Amino acid sequence: MTSLMGRLRRNVPGAAGAVIVAAMAVLAVIGPIMWGAEAERIDAAAILQGASPGHPLGTDNLGRDLLARVLVAGRYSLLLALAATLIGALAGLVLGTLPSVLPRRAARLVAGTVNALVAFPGLLLAMFTAVVTGLGARGAVLGIGAAIAPGFARLTQNLAATVAGSDYVSAARMLGVPRSRILTRHVLPNIAEPLILHLTQALGSALLGLAGLSFLGLGVQPPDFDWGRLLFDGFPRIYVTPEVALGPAAAIALAGIGFNLLGDALAKAAARTAVPRGRAVAPAPSGPPPEPDPEAVLEVRDLTVTFPGGASPVRNLSLTVAPGEIVGLVGESGSGKSMTAAAIGGLVPYPGVVTYAALRLGGKDVAALSDKELGTTLAMVFQDPLAALNPALKIGGQLAEVAIVHEGATREQARRRAVDRLAQVHLPGPEKRAAQHPHELSGGMRQRAVIAMGLMGTPRLIVADEPTTALDVTVQQQILKLLREVVEETGAATLFISHDIAVVGELCDRVVVMYAGRVVEELPADRLADGAAHPYTKALIASLPDLDTDRDTPLAGIPGTQPAPADVGPGCAFAPRCELATARCASERPELADLGPGRRAACWEVK
Repeated sequence: MTSLMGRLRRNVPGAAGAVIVAAMAVLAVIGPIMWGAEAERIDAAAILQGASPGHPLGTDNLGRDLLARVLVAGRYSLLLALAATLIGALAGLVLGTLPSVLPRRAARLVAGTVNALVAFPGLLLAMFTAVVTGLGARGAVLGIGAAIAPGFARLTQNLAATVAGSDYVSAARMLGVPRSRILTRHVLPNIAEPLILHLTQALGSALLGLAGLSFLGLGVQPPDFDWGRLLFDGFPRIYVTPEVALGPAAAIALAGIGFNLLGDALAKAAARTAVPRGRAVAPAPSGPPPEPDPEAVLEVRDLTVTFPGGASPVRNLSLTVAPGEIVGLVGESGSGKSMTAAAIGGLVPYPGVVTYAALRLGGKDVAALSDKELGTTLAMVFQDPLAALNPALKIGGQLAEVAIVHEGATREQARRRAVDRLAQVHLPGPEKRAAQHPHELSGGMRQRAVIAMGLMGTPRLIVADEPTTALDVTVQQQILKLLREVVEETGAATLFISHDIAVVGELCDRVVVMYAGRVVEELPADRLADGAAHPYTKALIASLPDLDTDRDTPLAGIPGTQPAPADVGPGCAFAPRCELATARCASERPELADLGPGRRAACWEVK
């Protein structure tokens, strides 16, 4: 919440909205106390006056001061808006969550009802409800609540459907947890934040809607008054004494704008998908940063990623990648490979925190790089190209956007460069492919397009996060060959992440092996087969079948499972699965030790 408010303070419109809402809240508290008597005082000598020093907004048909009435009406107007919003939110919450707990036919009926109500104009629905339930404040509140409910229900329904498909909800259903408990324990808590943000925006809409109903004569009735009623009373005089109508109109507009600005700002502040570079990503506090390595394009020292609760998927990782070098980062799923790539690219999701002694790209701290520098010198190639590409945009347009945004190229220049880069990655018919959408390309073609997107700038570092996992063997071989060609042509340093140690051994120059968030071994790729020293690396290599493997015997494997990031103990994380483990391994963590040129391992039993 503190982080959200900090982001709100940096958002100028949001800060203005917060100030307006706070002022309205203060006015609602003190208005009737300070100006209540003046708002009700009848002065026969001042009936229907215009603006004057004694009455800045004029008077009404009983000589009552309109400025005082506007200030006093703030409490009633805001209370009615709050009541209408809460009624609409409660009704919408019920309608939106019912499909998650009702049988299929009843759920479809409720969903169809919500769809029909959403399609019905909100103002007409509010007016119809207000007329049916009776003129006055109660009917207006119920009418505006009825108008708010369908939109709230649709939002709740969509959010609940997303959460309802999660694995933890499926597990709860398999365990026989009652639907009502699944709803209150698993679904609603995970959709609360966007609903609260929508509630803030709905307050502004409710305020405007109630004022509109009162202005039409369907809302608050005399002797009560709100801003809409004051506007209704003053509107016939707008051509003679316009200030009598402009006063309540300004109050309505200001309050509505304030609530909507605050709601928009809260929504933007809550849309947290990554750690902001240069703020949550910061150097580790222990000691001054080491001197830059002049021979390294990527230099990482003591990189750690932590999440609330003590989970650290990456712990004190250090590595370097030189120009034209392909370094493979390998390990089982959950070892921290992809999180390392996310930390390098500033893509660690909230609420993760990244610390490091050094994280440099081309000798510069990554947190200090501008978006343009990072966007043109770092290329990310992800595992699923269909998810990395926007399905609604054509391939050429997505590639061209890189040059337009980061380098200021014209659309024609960017389009020509996109076609050129598609040809560079050997995509057949680059002109034709540039005019197609992602779904029209095969998996291998999409992956080539993603690589071409990375080449739209002048990348000094390519981070390829398991780019061949979803491809068949033939296409996988083509992509690996393409990556090697790209590195040789551009001289870019490459960090190739994979769980397939055979692929890494074929493509890479050097291999870094991770286990439970730490680097356990580093060695040249050509020494993988006969030079691996760490028991974990040896076990990975032994688990690879080859043409000489006896098909009548079970495949070799590694017993046990990798510990979760929050469960790593003080010793060697691999000790429970290692045949060489001793008491020292369980209690004391080994550091990486040099074993020769380009070789390091973290193991007490390796000499």
